[in-house]
Amino acid sequence: MGRSSNFASRVFQTSSPTPFRFIHNLSTSRHAAYTLLTPRLPALIGRSNFLAASSLASGARGQLVASPPRRRAYTAAAAAAPGKRTADAPIVGYWSLFCASMVFGIIVWGGLTRLTESGLSIVEWAPITGARLPTSDAEWEAEFAKYKQFPEYKKVHIGITLDDFKRIYFMEWFHRNVGRLFGVVYLLPMAYFMSKGMVTRAGKAKLLGLGFLLLGQGAMGWYMVSSGLEKELGERPDAVPRVSQYRLTSHLSLAYLLYAGLSLYGWSVIRANRLARGKIANPEALRALLLNPEISSFRRKTAAATLLVGTTCLSGAMVAGLDAGLIYNEFPTMGLGITPPLSELWDAFYARGNPSAMWRNLTENPSTVQLEHRAFAMTTFFALSALWWQGRGLPLPRAARATMHLMYSLAWLQVALGITTLVDFVPIANASAHQANSVLLLASALGLFHTLRPLRCVRL
Repeated sequence: MGRSSNFASRVFQTSSPTPFRFIHNLSTSRHAAYTLLTPRLPALIGRSNFLAASSLASGARGQLVASPPRRRAYTAAAAAAPGKRTADAPIVGYWSLFCASMVFGIIVWGGLTRLTESGLSIVEWAPITGARLPTSDAEWEAEFAKYKQFPEYKKVHIGITLDDFKRIYFMEWFHRNVGRLFGVVYLLPMAYFMSKGMVTRAGKAKLLGLGFLLLGQGAMGWYMVSSGLEKELGERPDAVPRVSQYRLTSHLSLAYLLYAGLSLYGWSVIRANRLARGKIANPEALRALLLNPEISSFRRKTAAATLLVGTTCLSGAMVAGLDAGLIYNEFPTMGLGITPPLSELWDAFYARGNPSAMWRNLTENPSTVQLEHRAFAMTTFFALSALWWQGRGLPLPRAARATMHLMYSLAWLQVALGITTLVDFVPIANASAHQANSVLLLASALGLFHTLRPLRCVRL
């Protein structure tokens, strides 16, 4: 009680507007508002009492108007329930970004596992017991004996030594174990944050959705590996023991979705907390800017470009799944022209005797799949170039402008890495850098979209 209680009682015993000072006619814009110049009053008497007192004073000196209801710093529901938070705790946002960085590392290491042809070295799915690495010679010999029963050993890694097997086994084992670690790092803190009331209802829905996506990613990983262990691959003379390009692309798609979801969620939580704590300069001006029709149109174009970046990344997974980067190692031509002959791109061989299945060329013909990736890549590059050119002439927020320049720089780097990877016959270092940079390019496009999203109403 004390001084603040006495002060509150004096306020409510009079309708005099003396404790309140207003600035009238701040702007003729429909977003303009009367601004209260007593920031310490809510802390002294409580926000609900403060708002009630303001309504008493409004008759004599004007009304206290925040802005249109959906853009108020505090919504009516929040005012009615002072203890209800509308923003997740800041540590949840930082944790989400840490999880996104782990997904980035897993994607890069998974690419290395694919490039070194190590992904089929562990032929069993043991989520718990498989976390242990063999230690004794007998255990290693047992694992090697299992591997020898499958097509990859008989057709690809013919006659490799036990030491060679240990190297590829470790690549796959480490990839799986980092995935297990990520599951622990995600699921346990998520449960803790929820139990402590640090996450809103909307935040819980998002985190649970990402959790199910994580579990699905693990299941898809084994489903993908199992496609490369099929006995039929060893029996067919024309078959190459490798995972299905469809399942590989699905596995990578889930990883990209998980990365994007964690990143956007983390950025949103941190931004909401900075807004609520007054760490964003001129929030009302920024809110009005982000609602500008030109900026809104640019945001929609950024969203479309981001989807195009993601689609190009997934077409690259199809190239990897078919080893399509090992043909036509030249640019910009493919053989004697810009494209291979139509008879090669639309070959009846891939229809498997079914004339209505010629569409399989789009996903199973290495020449066609590589051409598709080239087309997607160049379309994406020119789309990002046009977006960057338009953005230069717009009054973008400082963070958006910096992110836009970063995105365009990464687009140039991605094109350079793609071309050098192709013409040098897919060296591991170049190919891995190409994949890693694709994630960074996607992150920068998502970051640009995030910085252009309107400020939402928050309460801690």
